[in-house]
Amino acid sequence: MSVDTWEPAAGAGPNDLDIRRLCQASRALDEPDFGLSTHEIARLAAFARHEGAVDWSALAEPMADAAIEQLIRLFTLAESAFPAWEAGAHSPVVPLVAALKQRERYPAELTGWIKKHSDNRFLPYGSLMDRL
Repeated sequence: MSVDTWEPAAGAGPNDLDIRRLCQASRALDEPDFGLSTHEIARLAAFARHEGAVDWSALAEPMADAAIEQLIRLFTLAESAFPAWEAGAHSPVVPLVAALKQRERYPAELTGWIKKHSDNRFLPYGSLMDRL
């Protein structure tokens, strides 16, 4: 028989306050560190990926199109600004873009903006292997 440990914070997705804070930061893209404190940058880094417990597809469902687009822009820029937010193919940008495309609300110029502002070769569509 084996005994595992349980840590309630491990693998937990963002709560409503975290989502609101990310949305606030997404409206402050011209401010230093998007208006986030050093503590917030470190704490919110866990949500800068869509692997594991963070299901950005589900989180996007109730969001307005404009909020999703703002988060796409935030996560695109934050990956370059904060090393702990680097996500490669696991960037929240990928499922957020997919959510807008599914709604047929994806702005045509957004792909060019993403590519201009990111060195992440997986943005905006993710890994080809993940899509097969």
